[in-house]
Amino acid sequence: MVQSQPDPHPTPIPPTNTYLGTAFSGKVFSGATPIQGASIQLYAAGTSGNGSAATSLVTFITDATGSFSVPAGYSCPSATSQLYLIARGGNLGGPTATNNPAIALATVLGLCNQLNVSSQIIINEVSTAATAWGLAQFITTEANLGASATNISGLSNAFSTVANLVNLTTGTSPGASFPVTGASPAAKIHTLANLLHTCTSATTDTSPCTNLFNLATPSGASTPTDTFATALNIVHNPALNPAGLYTQSTTSTAFTPALSTAPADWTLFIHYTGGGMFEPGALGIDSTGNIWVSSYTDPTGTVGIATKFSPTGQPLLANGVSTTGLTNSYGLAIDASDNVWIPYEKSPSAINKGLGAVAEYSSSGQPLSGTGFANGGLNFPIAAAFDPNGTAWIVNYGNASLTTLSSTGQPLSPETGYTAASFAFPTTVAIDASHNAWIGDQNDDAITRISPDGTQSLRVSCCNGPNGLAIDQRGNIWAANFFGDSVSEISTSGTVISSGYTGGGILHPQGIAIDGSGNVWVANFRGSSLTQLAGSASNNPGKPISPTAGWAPDSNMLEAFALAIDASGNLWITNFGDDTLTEFVGLAAPVKTPLLGPPQAP
Repeated sequence: MVQSQPDPHPTPIPPTNTYLGTAFSGKVFSGATPIQGASIQLYAAGTSGNGSAATSLVTFITDATGSFSVPAGYSCPSATSQLYLIARGGNLGGPTATNNPAIALATVLGLCNQLNVSSQIIINEVSTAATAWGLAQFITTEANLGASATNISGLSNAFSTVANLVNLTTGTSPGASFPVTGASPAAKIHTLANLLHTCTSATTDTSPCTNLFNLATPSGASTPTDTFATALNIVHNPALNPAGLYTQSTTSTAFTPALSTAPADWTLFIHYTGGGMFEPGALGIDSTGNIWVSSYTDPTGTVGIATKFSPTGQPLLANGVSTTGLTNSYGLAIDASDNVWIPYEKSPSAINKGLGAVAEYSSSGQPLSGTGFANGGLNFPIAAAFDPNGTAWIVNYGNASLTTLSSTGQPLSPETGYTAASFAFPTTVAIDASHNAWIGDQNDDAITRISPDGTQSLRVSCCNGPNGLAIDQRGNIWAANFFGDSVSEISTSGTVISSGYTGGGILHPQGIAIDGSGNVWVANFRGSSLTQLAGSASNNPGKPISPTAGWAPDSNMLEAFALAIDASGNLWITNFGDDTLTEFVGLAAPVKTPLLGPPQAP
């Protein structure tokens, strides 16, 4: 067998003896074959940053049936410590059985004080794939899994994502509570599981492990020496040898159904429907990781629907929520209290003369705005954003103006709204750290900066149909040029850094967002893929990180409209063309939600 090498990362820290855990048991399998003699390590996730050292709690060895039991009394760092398991080494039994040090398999348990001990936990290749994907932004090695103490929600939701991908007590995909309105990604998870199985099932022939490790080594990187490190290499490098790795996976049929052809890459995406979502446009994520989506209208064309999804894609409001008479929405913003604000272009004639209004809903979906906020110059409002002091900025498409509302919906702008000579069919707004609003025009070659009091403006000629705007941590503005098939970068002072980066699959870009590390993500309205560009702090700003065709050109996204990133590192994209919400699991650096001004790491 391939020999394991010393772990170059820090040794897990000892427990602090603050909470005693309950008993549980489980089994370890290679496919359907028990692994005996495996070392089972129980960890508590770290709390000092992404990939921080975990706390080592207790170690056990599997018996001849692959079983292990962990008695009550182990010490968790806290009652709410997130626990996970790693199984290392062991053999498949038989008279010639030898230890396979290349075996490293993983699964999650959840909160120390909420463990369900009624069923056995299964650790196998499927649970390992789900753990690697779901926790991608929080894990660097087996013993380095953690988040900052300020991102408890993001880590918790990532653990829930793992349980959404794999049934923790059967070791099969998808999870026990996977939404019936979701398209299961089991085939891709099983493909990666089969790939790992080619090594975990190896006995006297070490070549499957050697081949796997070589295929899963990025250029210039160290070769992995176990299966979990291999899974992490693949998840962190989604473009890594999809054809070669797929070919090796087909030599195992341990898990079905599996992919019938090689994937474009190793990104994991899930499409969700339900909750009344129809022609979805804008979306936002609240402080607990729930996703809100605004639908342009309902199937009858008479009312706009707001849909709420859980962090694992479950519709939380059966038919969504709406305000009578308000329809045609492309915008949505969430305030610091997790209230949801949606601009509607159309309203009944008795409300703002039919020129639209803004609806506000509580985090539970209760209406807070009556028939809708209708003052401050609202005229076919199309987009919204909040600044850090709680002011709502609303873009009016109808008369090319801006409306500002207080946190209670009171107008702060005049009845004509704020205007600028450079406005022409404005469609998007983003707020910088100085509380300036940046506006993009649908059919223009410029963006406009508006001062916090709405009285001063700066026109910047930079773009080609900037339908989407995002502002990064350094204050630079990134514009998705719908007609230019490019992304522009502008400094906070209005200097054009680039009039258009191209490549990486950019095709009529619409939605755009910045992740917690400053990477730029773009949803392509006329393409079926996702684009990733290097951010302003990199050595090559605007350089495509995604492949030539983008990430996941086989995702079949249709008219991808808006994009948002959650505190677990998942990307969420609305597909206007087929009424779906797409999740890319663990692909981006986590972002503090809701988004108030430029993005921050949580």
